[in-house]
Amino acid sequence: MADDSAVRDLYSRLLDAWNHRDARAYAALIADDGTIIGFDGSIETGGKEVEEHLAGIFADHPTASYVAKVREVRPLGPDTVLLRAISGLVPPGADDLNPAANSHHTLIAERHGDTWRIVLFQNTPAAYHGRPHLVDQHTTELRELLEEQQPRLP
Repeated sequence: MADDSAVRDLYSRLLDAWNHRDARAYAALIADDGTIIGFDGSIETGGKEVEEHLAGIFADHPTASYVAKVREVRPLGPDTVLLRAISGLVPPGADDLNPAANSHHTLIAERHGDTWRIVLFQNTPAAYHGRPHLVDQHTTELRELLEEQQPRLP
């Protein structure tokens, strides 16, 4: 259970770093050989590359803020954990989700000593082609969380 809690916290810190547009804090959570796969399919490896990529994104335009719900946390080995979540984004200045930006998050974390680091974070669009009821279900579930978290969003 301690691993479960630690990896949930790691994921929460990742989203907080994004929501606060803090490329350095985000990158610090990535293993030296860790990879992120963005919503648009871009791939960045290692903290330095991730930080440079995100710094450019944050400098170019205001980014939306994440709302997410963890679906699963399970060990893959003694020092490796998988986390899956659903997420949505609230555009800058808005107070509701943009359903077109719904996604699934997959995070794999490894423990090195007492520290958990992300070796893979994948942000996959949740378009649910031809199944609008799944878009509605995804969005409704996150809206419930949004109502609880509203004061926490930047």
